Amino acid sequence: MFSKPDYIILIAAFVSFLFSISLWFGVFGAENRDAGIFVGLWVPSILGFGLFFKSSAKGRQV
Repeated sequence: MFSKPDYIILIAAFVSFLFSISLWFGVFGAENRDAGIFVGLWVPSILGFGLFFKSSAKGRQV
């Protein structure tokens, strides 16, 4: 079902999500909501890059 690169991409997106939440709520000190929003934007970017590379790899195999 999922390959190893798929899990790596999902883990990277999840870690980015957790880091964003921790910045938003101030786990690492004072609340830094702007940085939390910035890091939160990484999640769809990581997933988008993952889908791009996965689709380009499938195109090369055929």
